[in-house]
Amino acid sequence: MTAAVFFGCAFIAFGPALALYIFTIATEPLRVIFLIIGAFFWLVSLLFSSLFWFMARTITDNKDGPIQKYLLILGVLVSVLVQEMFRFAYYKLLKKANEGLRSINPDETAPSMRLLAYAFMTLVIILLHVFWGIIFFDGCEKKKWSALLVVLLTHLLVSALTFISPHYGINLVSTYIIVVLMGIWAFFVAGGSCRSLKLCLLCQDKDFLLFNQRSR
Repeated sequence: MTAAVFFGCAFIAFGPALALYIFTIATEPLRVIFLIIGAFFWLVSLLFSSLFWFMARTITDNKDGPIQKYLLILGVLVSVLVQEMFRFAYYKLLKKANEGLRSINPDETAPSMRLLAYAFMTLVIILLHVFWGIIFFDGCEKKKWSALLVVLLTHLLVSALTFISPHYGINLVSTYIIVVLMGIWAFFVAGGSCRSLKLCLLCQDKDFLLFNQRSR
């Protein structure tokens, strides 16, 4: 039972991301490099967030009570801001590199249900970061600062939803509504259309994505 729960939750959480990696990144060495760089930037942002949390806990002398509650909320806000700042820095790095690379082509719920909820939440967070990255980079490229603000606010909202983690229904439903909206936005930002979506769903044209990219 333990093994089944582990593999089930693991495939739910990381299956789609693994599929995205295999079909869109693994075949291109340059994309693998960009993926590793992006992961490095994200880890550095988490390092800075952890340093802030460590210093804040040290200053407050690990006191219990309302202080720690508000400190946790502040830590989440700072973590989101730091991650978005590093996302912007990653975009600027890619923008610069593109010029040189252009010539180179306490819970009541049963443990298994809790783990399942965590798996679904991990899945949606991975997808959201993919969609946020597409929308964020497009906003930077086209100077649509409102798009960057939407990414920042939705990131804050999803992070805030984790504070009601015992209420998995509200948490997951709200987050999945956000991921659907962000996914639709990212789809059209990436050059998708209603026609290409129809062709994809009906499997009428397996090369519609390549055609879309060439026509942009």
